[in-house]
Amino acid sequence: MSKNRKVIISCAVTGSIHTPSMSPYLPITPDDIVRESVAAAEAGASIIHLHARDPKDGRPTPSPEIFMDFLPRIKQQTNAILNISTGGSPAMTLEERIAAAKRASPEVASLNMGSMNFAIFPLAERYSQWKFDWEKPYLEATRAGLFKNTFSDIELLLGTLGEECDTRFEFECYDVGHLYTLRHFADRGLAKPPFFIQFVIGILGGIGPAPEHLLHLRDTAAKLFGADFHWSALAAGRHQIPFATLAALLGGNVRVGLEDSLSLGPGRLATSSAEQISKIRTILNELSLEIATPDEARQMLALKGQDKTAF
Repeated sequence: MSKNRKVIISCAVTGSIHTPSMSPYLPITPDDIVRESVAAAEAGASIIHLHARDPKDGRPTPSPEIFMDFLPRIKQQTNAILNISTGGSPAMTLEERIAAAKRASPEVASLNMGSMNFAIFPLAERYSQWKFDWEKPYLEATRAGLFKNTFSDIELLLGTLGEECDTRFEFECYDVGHLYTLRHFADRGLAKPPFFIQFVIGILGGIGPAPEHLLHLRDTAAKLFGADFHWSALAAGRHQIPFATLAALLGGNVRVGLEDSLSLGPGRLATSSAEQISKIRTILNELSLEIATPDEARQMLALKGQDKTAF
């Protein structure tokens, strides 16, 4: 396990979980995503994790054209590492989910390490009014849906993006078994170190938000990967800042952003992902931890560089 004490801050500015009715601050249009991403980079994020949304109604979209409407503009205005989701949403096919990353050939893409029940239907019970007709059915569909990430799916992504595009991966692990899946692909030479492992905590269907679970994930990863990995943690909803703080204390990196939580504290909506970055950055500073710059993060993660992307 890396002993690095420069902390990488990742920021997920919009995602595909929350819907427009939940917050007026959720970025929807390409212009929104550019503005929020630039602000996140200026606040201290080295990595910007990106999804796209239909600018007409805010629903998640895999459209490469919409991604290409904001990716070049963010690149022109920041030095941040742009990380394209291949998770998309559980409602998308695998071909849809990887289309934008194939088109853009990013430095980093997310890669989910196992099929799972990705349940966000409880969110539908918290709201009685909706801006758009698609929102409630989209959430409710996860009651019976499955987030599909089979071994053949993972092989396809590792080959298509890793081998053909020289893209590296943020391996998203929602439970302990996902770490063993990553070890399997490492043993076959399809996933290569240094590994960047993102522990995803608090999604219904994955590992729960208990501190001992984060310790177990970290310790299991250390047993499986030795010194060949960097790790980060994100936690859903109100657990975001506490688990980011815990991750930093345990030697890891952190992720925040409106994809993971809409709040800044009890009863208070965050007006931007940059607000959440500022909050965790203050905590990191108080812990005497240094923040990694984008170029330092590139070196840590062995990335190909911003100039070698296709946007």
